[in-house]
Amino acid sequence: MWSLERPTPSAWSVFTTCISKVRNPGLAARLANAAPTIATASAQFDRAARHHRLHDIAAHDIVAPDITVREMEKVYTQRMAKSGAPGRDIYDEIFASAPAGRCPLCMQRFVATLDHHLPKAHYPALAVVPLNLIPACSDCNKAKLDAVPATAEDVPLHPYYDDLGDDIWLTATVIERRPTALRFDVARPGAWDDTLYARVNHHFRSLGLAALFASEAAEELLNIRHQLQILSDVDPEDGVREELERRAESCAVARTNGWRSAAYRAWSTSDWFCDGGFLPDR
Repeated sequence: MWSLERPTPSAWSVFTTCISKVRNPGLAARLANAAPTIATASAQFDRAARHHRLHDIAAHDIVAPDITVREMEKVYTQRMAKSGAPGRDIYDEIFASAPAGRCPLCMQRFVATLDHHLPKAHYPALAVVPLNLIPACSDCNKAKLDAVPATAEDVPLHPYYDDLGDDIWLTATVIERRPTALRFDVARPGAWDDTLYARVNHHFRSLGLAALFASEAAEELLNIRHQLQILSDVDPEDGVREELERRAESCAVARTNGWRSAAYRAWSTSDWFCDGGFLPDR
């Protein structure tokens, strides 16, 4: 997961912008009366997230006191996410906050939507709260579904609040068979407590990141195999390893825990791989 800067628009301003063109007088009045509740829910979310206690926020199905889940979902789908909606500019601002348009949850696929960190079906007061909206790819958004965290270990990683630091936590292991492959996993840095380690593991497995990264690494190897063969022919002792070490260093400068960094670290430290294991057969 990559960390992101928190959105700056307030929940109050976003909600009132989204409902600014409601034509039904009764609905408009009920929604307007809910604005303080939305602001309070956002403040509660912020406090809980800062202390890694989002599982303490109770799921609910009524907002202040007569707005239904369906009505709040429509505020998001029709008055924020929909093209031309009053809140669409805010949606686009959050959508565009991911560097290079990449999903911060899987660090690989392109952003396609906004994910509700706590699902709007169970936390309707947070449906348009910016702190609860994260740019995400479709696959990560679908994988998270509408899960309600029951414990601290169940709470998904949040790019606005969780910083995994610069220590190496993403590792890869060379599978010594041909064609070779990589097995990705999570290693625990010394600074992590039990809860963070459990949350990262849950994130890694629930989003299927091991399979995603292994597939990307297989494609990477396909593209560099010819060059590695040339280097091996020129310098059988060190040619392949030195090139892989250079790539590992370069990738780590960009992203210490990117899948490429983990892949090149694993390849460069594997005697079997550097001695020809990169070839499809022998």
